Formats: sequence, structure tokens, C-alpha cells
Amino acid sequence: MIRNSALALAGLALLSACSGKGGDPSRQYGGDPALPEPSQYLIPPMSVPQAVGWKTGETPTVPAGMRIQLLAGGLMHPRIVYTLPNGDVLVVESNGPGSTPFRPKDYIQGKVKALAGAAAKGGNRITLLRYDASGAVQLRTVLVDHLHSPYGVAWVAGMLYVANTDAIVAFPFTPGQTSITAPGTTLTDLPAGPIDHHWTKSLVASPDGSKLYVGVGSNSNITENGMDAEQGRAAIYEVDRLTGAKRIYASGTRNPTNLAIQPGTGRLFAVVNERDEIGPDLVPDYLTSIREGAFYGWPYSYWGQHVDIRVHPQNPAMVAKAIKPDYGLSSHVAALGVTFSQGETLAPQFANGAFVGEHGSWDRDPLNGYQVIFVPFVDGHPQGAPTPIVTGFLAPDNKTVRGRPVGVTLDKTGALVIADDAGNAVWRVSGATGH
Repeated sequence: MIRNSALALAGLALLSACSGKGGDPSRQYGGDPALPEPSQYLIPPMSVPQAVGWKTGETPTVPAGMRIQLLAGGLMHPRIVYTLPNGDVLVVESNGPGSTPFRPKDYIQGKVKALAGAAAKGGNRITLLRYDASGAVQLRTVLVDHLHSPYGVAWVAGMLYVANTDAIVAFPFTPGQTSITAPGTTLTDLPAGPIDHHWTKSLVASPDGSKLYVGVGSNSNITENGMDAEQGRAAIYEVDRLTGAKRIYASGTRNPTNLAIQPGTGRLFAVVNERDEIGPDLVPDYLTSIREGAFYGWPYSYWGQHVDIRVHPQNPAMVAKAIKPDYGLSSHVAALGVTFSQGETLAPQFANGAFVGEHGSWDRDPLNGYQVIFVPFVDGHPQGAPTPIVTGFLAPDNKTVRGRPVGVTLDKTGALVIADDAGNAVWRVSGATGH
């Protein structure tokens, strides 16, 4: 088996070496990204830096006038960070439940992605961090353990809701508590196995707390496992918080990896990971407001009415309904985190917009992502060029990666907190006027 794996990876390297290079990612940011003609591959080109972790004293890089510090290290694949009303920060440590590859290509892709830390063991737990205004940690403890590939979390009215890969579970919880001993109760089941290709379930509460919104990814890249496997997938659900009754709120979102509520407007936004295997510059991942009843294209089309000819049967009626996302993030950045700014807590130029954690590409050369960016908003809509805020996850040699950003949140001081699953760390970025 080892010899066969080596041969497969060697063949993959040859295929990748013959593949075209990606273009300038800046051409794919904004409302009108450049979209080249699609390519077809037997096996898509893959380019993944090896995860090496952070050496003592190393940190990501931030702009002049900002400070970055390590809040917690030695974690088990931290994915999501969430700020409670009392200022405590929750860290969801998790990875997928594991499944048998359905195609040889799945096996090969899994081996390559593992080089960048994607296969690291998850903690299946939530850790609580309590720290002062300077970022000095006063308490680090496991809040709740023995979860089932948890991802999204939300606290509403005395209950902590955790989106496991197969269900939303509710725990009685008052901010200030440092452990949860009461058993959780299932609010509603979520689409899961046996394939569970996109296992993460993102979660956010509505402004009034009456609803929970849940992002559910597709069960394949582009329906390779059959349309039956996609029932209820690639969608954002609205869940009644009291009864657990749910409905599909919006569909055609291939993998809505994170959700956020825009301050002031109360509008739901998502970052979505688009499809792969049709070229280094297709298809741009995106940040968009989510309209009730809207269809965003997957699997039949992308960026509006650009038809994906790989899908059978085709569906022109659904293509005609597909709407364009608001803002392209460029191709294959794997946007996994989003949170809105709250005034000039980091710097005046970051007063109005959203921070996005880009986990980094695995099927693009040159590599793309591996940073946290700021997307400016104008009149409530994303507009203009993004600004890199936290970089340095990818080493200067472009062959090794020290960390990979995932979820992002603002703490009670307005500092930016970042989960780093390849570095098994949580970082905190504060502004020039902060501590």
C-alpha cells in the first residue's frame, strides 16, 4: 500500500508539473472577478506546503502599529473562536469524523492535503480562554468534551448551541461558567454521513435570537457521488431556536464555511468555498449577503450563469435562477472565517468591513490565501480592494507552512482573535491604541 501510494503521489507530481500557473489573484477580488475559460483534468494539479508549525518566538506578521501575541498553543486542531458576552473566548478544537474515500482521487487528495496539517487529530472539545485587556491569559480550561466533530457555536438566552457534524446540541450555560456538566440535548439533526464530504457546520444566531442559521456543505466537489447524496446539502438552513423546526433558507452555496450577522442591518452574510478541478483561477471563493430563498448556483453554474458542463443532468431552469455573489475572494483561498469590524478598534481604516480568514489553497500554483484579510464595506456592501492584516503563515520559501488561519472573532476589547489549526494555536491582534 505504501509503494502504491508513493507511485500515485509521484504521478500526481508529474501531472501538476505539466499544469498551467494561476494568474494574479488581485484580478479576482470584488464584484466582477476575472473568470478564465475552464480546464479539465484527470487528476487536478495539487500544490500543498508541508506543515512545520511555529518555532519558539515565531509569530504571524501584522502591519506596523499593531501587536500580535500568542493566546494559546498546544491545542488540538482549533477551528472556530467565539466571544461570549462576559469576554471569555471559546475555542472549538475539531476535525472531521473520517470516512472511507469513495474514489481513488479522494484518497490521493486526502494524502496531499494531510501534508499541510489537514489530517491532524481534532480535540472534539471546546476550550475556554479568559484573559485581561493586555491579553495575559488568566484561565485556560476545557469547557465541554466528547463532542462529535463540532464546529459552529452560538450562545443565546442561557443556552450554548454547538453544531456537531450531525446535529445541533444545546447545553444550559451561563457566561462565567468554566465547565459544562449537564448533558446536551439535540435541537435538530443535520445532514451528515456516511459520506459527509464537507463535515463542518457553521452557525450563527439571528439578531433577536429566535433563529439559528446553519451552513451545510455539499457531499462532493461537483456531484461525483450522485445527486441523491446531495439531498439537503450545499445550503443554509434556518432553525427555530425553541422548537428545532428547520427549513432551507438559501441554496446553491457549495460550502458555506462561516456565517456572520452584519451590525446595524442585521443581514446574514456567509463566506463560501466554491468548486475545484477546472483550473487555478476557477472558481473564486466568495463573501456574500444571503437572501432568503436565493439560489447561488451550485452545482449547475458558478458566479451567476456560468454553466458547469461536468454536471449531469444539466438544469437550465436553475441556472437561470442563480444569482451572483457580492464579492469574490479569488480562487481556492479556502475562506473559513468571517467577522465584522466594530469601529476603529484596530485602526481607522478598518472601521467598516469584515475580516476573513483564508485557510489557503491546495490545488493552485502559485499558492493562494494563507492570511487574514480585511474587506472594506461602502454603504453596507463589500467594495474595494482587500487589505492583508495577518500574514506570515506561509514561510518565505513557499514550501512550508507554519500555521493556517481558520475562524476569526473580535474580543471584548475589539482585538482580532484567530484560530490557527496547522499551528495548533490561537493568536490575538490588537491595535496601536490598544494594550
